[in-house]
Amino acid sequence: MSSGRRRGRPRHPDVLTPAEWRVVDAVRHGLTNRQIAARGGVSLDAVKFHVANAVAKLGLDGRAALRSWTGVPAGSAPHRALHRPAVRETTMSGSLSLGAIGQVSRPVGDIDRAVEWYRDVLGLPHLYTYGDLAFFDCGGVRLFLSAESGTAVGEPSVLYFRVDDMHAAYQELRTRGVEFEGAPHLIFRHESGLEEWMAFFKDPDGHLLAIMAQLLADCAAERLS
Repeated sequence: MSSGRRRGRPRHPDVLTPAEWRVVDAVRHGLTNRQIAARGGVSLDAVKFHVANAVAKLGLDGRAALRSWTGVPAGSAPHRALHRPAVRETTMSGSLSLGAIGQVSRPVGDIDRAVEWYRDVLGLPHLYTYGDLAFFDCGGVRLFLSAESGTAVGEPSVLYFRVDDMHAAYQELRTRGVEFEGAPHLIFRHESGLEEWMAFFKDPDGHLLAIMAQLLADCAAERLS
């Protein structure tokens, strides 16, 4: 007799699957499909499949519309913050003030050579390496090294300003005329549950800037409470 249960995977409780969220965040970070495939260790067809699914589920016009889509995963730190009434009041008050610089980036030609030099020669505490990205602590300000080929000498570093609430800051800066490269998106999730979110914009001279927030996801916050 049939039990009436459907075969296959159970329906995912969020608007997108975890794989689709990873691809959407990479799209909002400005990566091409080929770059996303290379960094994620998946095929180009798989990336295209996830992009198409996300666009269809969200009812967007196409891939380009994902850049400015501001959705966040259920259970993420920004999702919890967006549903606090106090956040809406802060956003509407226009009292946003950017925090201290939390990170400065610098392009390098070889990430392994750079890590060895900054760690062993300069003696900077090495926080972690993720693929072709490496992070060091400089007395509370994080140094971010990224392996990039063909980068011009003297290209300005990116300044990352800390904010308490990523989406509130994003909305407030937009009301002030700031044009963002894409919507706030997840950059990295640590094993502790700490999530790193960023959104990028340019100053009047075209130099790249960013706002960044480090927040605990729901599951991590519950463990600490």
